[in-house]
Amino acid sequence: MAYDIHQLLEAMIENGASDLHLHVGRAPSLRVSGSVVSIEGAALTPEDTEALVQSITPPEQLERLKRDGGCDYGFSFHKKARFRVNVYRGKGVLGMVLRLIPAKMFTLEQLRLPPMIKDLLRRPRGLILVTGPTGSGKSTTLASMIDWLNQNEDGHIVTIEDPIEYYHAHKNCVVTQREVHNDVPSFAAGIRSALRQDPDVILIGEMRDLETIEAAVSAAETGHLVFGTLHTTGAARTVDRILDAFPAGARDQIRVQLASSIVAVISQCLLRTTDDKRVAAYEIMIRTDGIAAKIRENKTFQITSDIETGASRGMRTLDADLLALFNQGIIPEEEVFNYAQDSEMMRQRIKGGAAR
Repeated sequence: MAYDIHQLLEAMIENGASDLHLHVGRAPSLRVSGSVVSIEGAALTPEDTEALVQSITPPEQLERLKRDGGCDYGFSFHKKARFRVNVYRGKGVLGMVLRLIPAKMFTLEQLRLPPMIKDLLRRPRGLILVTGPTGSGKSTTLASMIDWLNQNEDGHIVTIEDPIEYYHAHKNCVVTQREVHNDVPSFAAGIRSALRQDPDVILIGEMRDLETIEAAVSAAETGHLVFGTLHTTGAARTVDRILDAFPAGARDQIRVQLASSIVAVISQCLLRTTDDKRVAAYEIMIRTDGIAAKIRENKTFQITSDIETGASRGMRTLDADLLALFNQGIIPEEEVFNYAQDSEMMRQRIKGGAAR
């Protein structure tokens, strides 16, 4: 049977799926509440996946696919939904994964972010990093932050994304959204260009290389509020990842720059709830003089203890947030251990809570 991409997208929306997987040798599959399940029907052939890819992929992306073996882009399905699409070649045949981008922005409260996050968003300059593994909801968190700024502050917001996921209308702010490969050749080039556009806020979709990280830190130092993402878990690891991107001889200098420019690291993971929905858990680090000193002195391994004692400032460790979600009955015990940084300590705390 020949599959129609529009019918597959309708099935995705109807079933509340987050992703649609199209792989040769298997029927189209949906990710629903974290599990991947195939729809009823025949396994896809190489001709099927090629036809499905051709039906929605723009010509310039087909060129990239041919040249690079893969491409990423955003795709709007009428007025019903928007998708982030990845097309790739594997074992000589094409595959495609489409992720549903929620049409409605979540509020910061709906995402369980603490009220003090709004104070951070009002900062005139500095670097706010949202980190976590692929599929942990970083884009959703950033979109909600940008939307809050767009509604509550005024100024110019520039986003540099690959691809553009959430569309932001002009509200109180002017919003310029630029897509890597289509509007600008790279993230680093986009940042340099943004600095000439009188920006107040710059969002960088991914800080994936040294040039981009350098440009982001420099922009944060020179009087802009910069948001960026990294595929790291935990605040200390995020700082280490940035430092490790630099050659050894440049690290002392970047430690000083980062210590003065970093505002916060929000590290997150996406968990399955007891009622089969999804919820994010967060580690939140907010720069203090003590944390800045640890970054300068290359003692990032001590940052977690500052986070543990910084609850009054709005900080929390990932394990503390996991425990809170578990104690509220929101997530099952196995999710706690799937994501806990210190499983043994978590086991003791859960046991201790049960004993009481």
